[in-house]
Amino acid sequence: MPFGQLVLGAPGAGKSTYCDGMHQFMSAIGRQCSVINLDPANDQTSYPCALDIRDLVTLEEIMADDQLGPNGGVLYALEELENNFEWLENGLKELGDDYVLFDCPGQVELYTHHTSLRNIFYKLQKRLGYRLVAVHLSDCFCLTQPSLYISTVLLALRAMLQMDLPHINVLTKIDKISSYDPLPFNLDFYTEVQDLSYLMPVLDAEAPAVRSDKFGALNNAVANLIEQFGLVNFEVLAVDNKRSMMHLLRVIDRAGGYVFGGAEGANDTVWQVAMRNESSLVDNVDVQDRWIDSKAEYDERERLEEEEQEKIREAQAQAQMEAGGPLPGVPSQTGGIKVVRKKK
Repeated sequence: MPFGQLVLGAPGAGKSTYCDGMHQFMSAIGRQCSVINLDPANDQTSYPCALDIRDLVTLEEIMADDQLGPNGGVLYALEELENNFEWLENGLKELGDDYVLFDCPGQVELYTHHTSLRNIFYKLQKRLGYRLVAVHLSDCFCLTQPSLYISTVLLALRAMLQMDLPHINVLTKIDKISSYDPLPFNLDFYTEVQDLSYLMPVLDAEAPAVRSDKFGALNNAVANLIEQFGLVNFEVLAVDNKRSMMHLLRVIDRAGGYVFGGAEGANDTVWQVAMRNESSLVDNVDVQDRWIDSKAEYDERERLEEEEQEKIREAQAQAQMEAGGPLPGVPSQTGGIKVVRKKK
């Protein structure tokens, strides 16, 4: 049973960066992973593509042939993919049991009300037995403006209802949050989407020129709607931080029911052992303390730990070389980590 992530998010949320970082991290823990580009406008991916929608249709061709703009062209391209689903199905069959990351376009229409993306992944689940998790990325800059934060939460809620998949909402670039203006509430207020009524005075102060009873009633209605559903919360992510990536992958694995199997390599690297260590699954680090109040101290502590682990790895490698055995974490000729499979 193959597993995968459907990576969603508005433009600039960091989808391609996330796919590149997660691909590298999975390779480091011995999990065979392939990345598929479903964005017809993305002609320069930072990761190796196992499948690329641009081999089927490109945005430039659609805009020239059908006189469509960029947004309409992307919607048309996904409709084209839905109508030529066999192309995607045959490509995925070549990947076997690889863990697959689907890098999706940034047009929010695709996961709020347009049906092609949802239909494509519904077919993948039914025909190929994929276990998918939607990973919805949002730039943490949205926390700096109450109106932008409310809009982000509302968008996340709409995507959850539309895609009908296990869904993880993620605030990306969290390592930059300490460089922005101070937040009126602790970070966990935003990640847990707590009582939004506390946000109303700050929301009114954001745009005093348009403050009125009518807008106040609208803001309260939107906040009440979000709270009545009670579905949205956020994980935080810094792609360059291994611990942050490991924590998020654990959350995604739980949501999708991932078990170590065909896509898992046999080499017990440091991070692979950490992923499998059940006793390390409990992470009680406070997000406010880690990313804002004491960020420098945590960064330094993790840097020293990484240096210590590197010394241990070098010592183990030296011992293996002296003993004449294979190096730890290095795949043998008959197995190991596969980075990508090319389409025939």
